[in-house]
Amino acid sequence: MIPSALPRRAGIGFKPEHFVDILAEPQPIGFFEVHAENYMGAGGPPHAQLGKLREDHALSVHGVGLSIGSMQPLDRAHLARLKTLCDRYQPESFSEHLAWSTHDSVFLNDLLPLPYTEETLTRVADHVDEVQAALGRRMLLENPATYLLFAESTIEETAFLAEIARRTGCGLLLDVNNVFVTATNHNLDPDAYIARFPLEAVGEIHLSGHSETVDDLGAPLLIDSHDTPVKDPVWALYETVLGRIGPVASLIEWDNDVPDWPVLRQEAAAAQRLLDAAGRRKAA
Repeated sequence: MIPSALPRRAGIGFKPEHFVDILAEPQPIGFFEVHAENYMGAGGPPHAQLGKLREDHALSVHGVGLSIGSMQPLDRAHLARLKTLCDRYQPESFSEHLAWSTHDSVFLNDLLPLPYTEETLTRVADHVDEVQAALGRRMLLENPATYLLFAESTIEETAFLAEIARRTGCGLLLDVNNVFVTATNHNLDPDAYIARFPLEAVGEIHLSGHSETVDDLGAPLLIDSHDTPVKDPVWALYETVLGRIGPVASLIEWDNDVPDWPVLRQEAAAAQRLLDAAGRRKAA
């Protein structure tokens, strides 16, 4: 299988409104990431832009519609379209979410959580195996942001992800903001979560902003909204991760209320400074 091979630098999620700015001058960006489902048509402006971008930059394809955690079989037509896309652009990485988003013929506009049980573990591992076999490449599986816990769960999330990686040989995408959001929402320790996470399997890191509100009981509730700069506690947690494993390809995600290109570039520059510092520590 083709392994993930992103440069250990800071990347940005590509948005078409930034295309002209990106081409206007050389960009100090390690890679760009796109959502697979936005490029499953045969052609048109999206592919023209992505093809041009691919000429000069490493590429990560991030899926949001495979529904890896679904109780139903994977959608073979969707998987075939995904293979066509990956064959066309040969991205350095492909990733998806530990979540489900479909039921029968209904596609839900959310990445929904699943209980961590032996039954779920087997189903997710089978689906990951199927995806990797179809694509002929190693995929990365992303930890979710969650807002509820299942009473029937018998496996801790970090152990669940570690076992999926062990059984299938897949890598993991560590979303640091998701860790902080989940830990805050469930009154957990994010540093303890990182200490238990199978960091040796991490092939990419995601960084993003979140929104803050309260639940019906007045307790803090964080939403993985991707519409703000990365918050200070998330940067701090990211530094902890880099201190443990050194530089890893790290993406700035900003999908809602998208700012002008210079703002995103500044966020990526902040991540790059931390990556560079981690690289110097590792070399010392």
